[in-house]
Amino acid sequence: MAAVSPEDFRPIVELVRDFVRTKVIPRELEIMNDDAIPGDLRAQAAEMGLFGYAIPQEWGGLGLDLSQDVELAMEFGYTSLALRSMFGTNNGIAGQVLVNFGTDAQKAEWLERIASGEVVASFALTEPGAGSNPAGLRAKAVRDGDGWVLDGGKRFITNAPIADLFVVFARTRPADESGPGIAVFLVPADRPGVEVGPKDAKMGQEGAWTADVTFSNVRVPASSLVGGDEDAGYRAAMTSLARGRVHIAALAVGTAQRALDESVAYAASATQGGTPIGEFQLVQAMLADQQTGVMAGRALVREAAARYVSGEDRRLGPSAAKLYCTEMAGKVADLAVQIHGGTGYMREVPVERIYRDVRLLRLYEGTSEIQRLIIGGGLIRGAKR
Repeated sequence: MAAVSPEDFRPIVELVRDFVRTKVIPRELEIMNDDAIPGDLRAQAAEMGLFGYAIPQEWGGLGLDLSQDVELAMEFGYTSLALRSMFGTNNGIAGQVLVNFGTDAQKAEWLERIASGEVVASFALTEPGAGSNPAGLRAKAVRDGDGWVLDGGKRFITNAPIADLFVVFARTRPADESGPGIAVFLVPADRPGVEVGPKDAKMGQEGAWTADVTFSNVRVPASSLVGGDEDAGYRAAMTSLARGRVHIAALAVGTAQRALDESVAYAASATQGGTPIGEFQLVQAMLADQQTGVMAGRALVREAAARYVSGEDRRLGPSAAKLYCTEMAGKVADLAVQIHGGTGYMREVPVERIYRDVRLLRLYEGTSEIQRLIIGGGLIRGAKR
């Protein structure tokens, strides 16, 4: 995918930054209290091309590569994470399956509508017994004439309540030496047998909706098999998740930056005994730790993205970036609440929401524990070659 030139990309970043800071941040409490992104903000995001910024230009997107994607993700992370979630599956884990593995006919049918926001695509991988490790999938796809029948349940599926298209991973046969036996299918949400459960009640990230999805005897044509390949599912999942890990790392950096900025502003204005608390050395030490973490995370994200784009590292680097940056964001958010004291525990204060929102970053696109296994195992395998 050809990157947009730096000259053309700079105004895109500035436009997104302005949108986030002047349109979205003033409405964060509304998003949190209503558990929804306002319709006018969704319309503005679609008009800006945000539902397809990572989709190739030939299919109606902006055509940004991952090094550019992470710059936008750091801007999105500066506000309610529900904003990014609204169009994240279109650009990321769901959309990228089509971009990288879909047939020309599948791309022609779906990608332009995904890029415009007409269609919301949802990535249906996680199951009650298979999350970070898709090898444990139990959902099944069985041949039926010239089509397939899907059965199985999916859990914690982002955007499921508003999805128009599910990108569904299912097992076509038991795993063996020839491959994991996992395929991926394009299933319209209105297909008979598709049932979306109620919205999950989550700790944070209000406005970002998830739900269980059940596929009961869902019949789809042969053309729904992504790439026409019964064994492409595992590879498609791993490819999309690796790219998504760098994106989530960047999102974490943006969120940590917001927590830092809120902390600095509060420390400079709040007083104890007539003295701004920012004059106290222990508060300064917390600010220093926050700043150091954010700077290190930003550098790591940019390096991981560059190495991904070049093809140098599409496995360990994404996991390292996600592991460090999401853990760092949790620590920075915790320090932000500490700096704010009791005020930071109040629902209307941004750092209270940030503290809850960032906790999920260590779970989706693979837990921190999975990232450690990928990194450690990869290093040992490399040493044995």
